Amino acid sequence: MPVKIRLARRGRKKLALYDIVVADSKAPRDGRFIEKLGTYNPNTHPAIVKFDEERALYWVLTGAQPTDTARTLLSDKGIMLKKHLQVGVNKGAITQDQADKKFNEWLKSKESKVSGAATELEKKKAAEKKAKLDAESKVNEARKAAIKAKAVVVEAAPAAPAEGEAPAAESAE
Repeated sequence: MPVKIRLARRGRKKLALYDIVVADSKAPRDGRFIEKLGTYNPNTHPAIVKFDEERALYWVLTGAQPTDTARTLLSDKGIMLKKHLQVGVNKGAITQDQADKKFNEWLKSKESKVSGAATELEKKKAAEKKAKLDAESKVNEARKAAIKAKAVVVEAAPAAPAEGEAPAAESAE
């Protein structure tokens, strides 16, 4: 029985959520599965991926073939690298300590890239917010200047008498 690690769709129309499952390759996409490993929510930015890494590594080492999307999700968490290193340990090419060291180095570099990307995103958002505030303050200044100019024009112009009323100078005599 060929086993696959794949996504099973759930959720509503145009707001899909996915379960990361281990299933027989002949079973329907949303049908029967052997084990649920976790969830994947692509609707948020960044996408939320939660799954049991130990069980995923077990299934990959056992021979379960991940689909393309599942492979990407597993690779992002380092499961595929762990599998690669464990196969090297099993063959005797490297020791377990060397494999752990390589994985920890990869994990540190991955975390630094992610944190760097997060700070870049925050800087970009802050710059956009500042630009919007500057543009808004320019518009507000222009409005204030227009209101002041209008007030000066109204004060400088004499008040015109209303219809049916005599001008103020004539009524005083």
